[in-house]
Amino acid sequence: MSLLLKVVIIAALLLSIIIPFGAFLLGEKNKGRFKKSLGVNVFFFFGTIICVSIAMFGGQAYAADGAAAASTASGLGYLAAALATGLSCIGAGIAVASSASAALGAISEDSSILGKSLIFVALAEGVALYGLIVSIMILGKL
Repeated sequence: MSLLLKVVIIAALLLSIIIPFGAFLLGEKNKGRFKKSLGVNVFFFFGTIICVSIAMFGGQAYAADGAAAASTASGLGYLAAALATGLSCIGAGIAVASSASAALGAISEDSSILGKSLIFVALAEGVALYGLIVSIMILGKL
């Protein structure tokens, strides 16, 4: 893929985010502005996908050698491990934020429910540990 095509793809993806967000913020303050910004976002997103598909599948196909296929597979494995850890930590952070604040509010009213509230916070933190275990299992297979 040429450098110009990469620049066009990145510019189109950035515009598909910036233009609807600007239309949402600067548009009229009514209920229809969300639908308009969503429609513009969908138009730019799928337009970019169609252009990229045409550019990617428009050339000639060549057979890949074994080393390139193996490096691609290991690269995708590392990407999967990173996504498993990262997304589970983000989800655990959101869960801990809501459950810990609710637990602190409940404890301030009745201190006898400390143990019950800590269980919910620990369960939310367990999500991050599960993601870490999954990524270790993925890295073990590479």
